[in-house]
Amino acid sequence: MKKISPVLILALALFVSCNSSKETKTAMTNPFLKPYETPFEVPPFNEIEIEHYLPAVAEGIEQQQEEIEAITSNAEDPTFENTILALDHSGILLNRVTTVFSNLNSANTNPDMQALAREITPKVTAHSDNIMLNSALFKRVKAVYDKRASLNLNHEQLRLVEKFYKDFERNGANLSAEDQEKLRGLNQELSNLSLKFGENLLAETNKNFRLVIEDEADLSGLPEGVVAAAAEEAEKAEMSGKWVFTLQKPSLIPFLQYADNRDLREEIYRGYFMRGNNDNEFDNKEVLAKMVELRDERAKLLGYTNHAAYIIDNNMAKTPENVYDFLQKLWTPALEVAKKERDEMQAIINREGGKFELKSWDWWYYAEKLRKEKYDLDESEIKPYFSLDNVREGVFYVCNQLYGIQFERREDIPVYHPEAEAWEVKEADGSHVGVLYMDFHPRDGKRVGAWNTGYRRQAYEEGKKIYPVTSIVCNFTRPAGDAPALLNFDEVQTFFHEFGHALHGLFTDGPYRRTAGRVPRDFVELPSQIMENWAAEPEVLKVYAKHYQTGEAIPDALVQKLVNSGHFNQGFATVEYLAASLLDMDWHTQPFNGDVLAFEKTSMDRFGLIDEIIPRYRSTYFSHIFAGGYSAGYYVYIWAGVLDTDAFAAFKESGDLFNPELAAKFRTLLAKSGSDEGMTIYRNFRGQDPSTEYLLEKRGLK
Repeated sequence: MKKISPVLILALALFVSCNSSKETKTAMTNPFLKPYETPFEVPPFNEIEIEHYLPAVAEGIEQQQEEIEAITSNAEDPTFENTILALDHSGILLNRVTTVFSNLNSANTNPDMQALAREITPKVTAHSDNIMLNSALFKRVKAVYDKRASLNLNHEQLRLVEKFYKDFERNGANLSAEDQEKLRGLNQELSNLSLKFGENLLAETNKNFRLVIEDEADLSGLPEGVVAAAAEEAEKAEMSGKWVFTLQKPSLIPFLQYADNRDLREEIYRGYFMRGNNDNEFDNKEVLAKMVELRDERAKLLGYTNHAAYIIDNNMAKTPENVYDFLQKLWTPALEVAKKERDEMQAIINREGGKFELKSWDWWYYAEKLRKEKYDLDESEIKPYFSLDNVREGVFYVCNQLYGIQFERREDIPVYHPEAEAWEVKEADGSHVGVLYMDFHPRDGKRVGAWNTGYRRQAYEEGKKIYPVTSIVCNFTRPAGDAPALLNFDEVQTFFHEFGHALHGLFTDGPYRRTAGRVPRDFVELPSQIMENWAAEPEVLKVYAKHYQTGEAIPDALVQKLVNSGHFNQGFATVEYLAASLLDMDWHTQPFNGDVLAFEKTSMDRFGLIDEIIPRYRSTYFSHIFAGGYSAGYYVYIWAGVLDTDAFAAFKESGDLFNPELAAKFRTLLAKSGSDEGMTIYRNFRGQDPSTEYLLEKRGLK
């Protein structure tokens, strides 16, 4: 998942640039207000204290206000240079501070950080509105936009002008003064609600539920490593002699897969799917209901039919109708496959003498039995070959083979948490590409999921390239007992996925901050998802999948089992994802009467979701759309799935997984992303429109 902060999106995404710091006593003590004296000028995490954020934000806002004032008070006629370029080069200090703050509030938060977020968020939101609703500034931007055809601009400059104009238009610049005030209020309330939704979910996931097992018999079926991890979790909770399971995926999923005790499987799964829906202080129903109402009001104020129309107008899909049509074409075959999978698992229950019907908390358990039965493959059989270190080396190998880049661990680069790693990324000739942070394991202050983010985007200042600083943050299985961190294959693919996002940030090379690397939401998952394809290729597996104890490469027979099981459980995986995508679309297109649970049920009933599967994200913990940047956009993963399978097919069909010509063209796609429309960029790589056939084939849905 590519993380884009919903709270700071305007300030972070639109207005980032260079500025001189004021030489004051504060500047000499606040690390944000002086040049970073660190390798590659990364944030000096070892110097940053919580009291530094607020004054630095205030200074950043003041500096950008002065920069905007300099643009609007310019007596000269508006030009590309004195208006558009000046706007693109405004606000670097604010970006510098809010980027660090928002990233750490996701990866390493605490109550003080959360309280500070509630103070900073309204200030940054109001500042962003002050820019977007500045009539004098918009007048100058519009003046350049209106005469753009006669200014002899190159393609990149023309695109920058058009993007800035559309930003202002989409954010209320053409509204009346009265409606602009309404918009300010809506933006402020929505940003606060989004923050609240995320805080509630973090509390529900990390604090409000744990399954404590005291009877060793209740561990029946669980692999040794899973039991050891639960024992260590109990030790941390000062519950020695017991076993503790949490709602973090590395704890939850193995329990659902292997625990023989059906009642306990139900208990932990209910704990998971009831997050934000427990009628307690962390309940999210009222929060999301208000967000849906306010989003709809804002969209209509801006002239759109609904929030989905507002969002998707900026995407490749263009309209909600196109998205629904696309999802429905996949839903029908996927649901049929899922029903067959359900029936096969029910047959196992019946053969074993079970007197019950398959439920949602049974799916993982009987899916594992089915995998063993059909493919003679047990996930615990392959995990020893996927130690975290080996998988990381596999990712590095693929990147080196494709692009020639190298990775060097740097102990001299400050990190924001002891578990985070810092790496320098280099070209084949040793020249600098950027800095990469990696942070792998769950902890109380880290939100759920996996994401890529950045501490500094690629840019140019006075002709000099500013190199990127990017980060991937995950919640992978921790080491347990004497074993290293052993990943399941889903985690392996997640590692490759997030690394693809990182490559996008590292390779971006554009002249303007507003456009460089800025792609439509339904294009942004292409760089990540294409990387997943190499993870499962036998040729690649033989390189990095090595037994953590013996060092032996994964046997051919086991590789073949993995290949044979490639379509396994794809009905379930596709349906639970599509269900969430359709739910997201319904939230942002359909009438809402105020009852969150009734709305969700009506939505799923209208598409015929079977009882044995629930959406990948139910509404009250759907952080992608209520605390992230994916509202009316969760569909983008499978939209990009069409692109990534089509693009990877080019490599496969060439007969060389690391075809240097194709790799160079794909790197160009990443470098120049944002310089044109998404489909144009893709066609430049592929030479044709993408085909859905490869996606259907990959998922066994043809």
